[in-house]
Amino acid sequence: MLELFWTFFKIGLFTFGGGYAMIAQVKETIVEKKQWMTEDELVQMLAIAESTPGPIAINMATYVGYKRKGVLGSALATCGVVLPSLVIIYVISLFLDAFMRFQPVAWAFTGIKCAVAFLILRAGYGLFKKLPRKVLPMSMFVVVMGIMLALELFSVSFSSVFLILAGGLIGIVVYGIMGAKKGAVK
Repeated sequence: MLELFWTFFKIGLFTFGGGYAMIAQVKETIVEKKQWMTEDELVQMLAIAESTPGPIAINMATYVGYKRKGVLGSALATCGVVLPSLVIIYVISLFLDAFMRFQPVAWAFTGIKCAVAFLILRAGYGLFKKLPRKVLPMSMFVVVMGIMLALELFSVSFSSVFLILAGGLIGIVVYGIMGAKKGAVK
């Protein structure tokens, strides 16, 4: 139990940029080093963590904790990932104005933003590589990417949750029809 808490505490402490930036570190720690889950399980966990309410980092920690040690494990992993941010944000909030006027801190945050963008791209690329090379998944990827870019270019406020739900619905319909056709052929 302590290892579960400590693992997510370190992930929470050393990851900047939110849950998406955390995906690469979770993959490296949970899949590659500790082998608590496979890459396929990670992809499934990310789909669940992204589509359920709440921050993805907390959802990932809760999922892994529950998979490893049940309800108590989920609570410990969640506390582990949240605690560093809670303490750091609280301390920063006490000195925020003076802190941000200090030029090296502003420069550091600029560098951190660049690193976070790289981590998110790396995690996205890793998920893209795992995408089945079939017509439906690749078509959905291209369409969703196009929609997201168009919305961003035209500054349209749109929740990505709707795209996730639409993707899930399309998958259910298409694969349901394909399954029904295969059943009818037998």
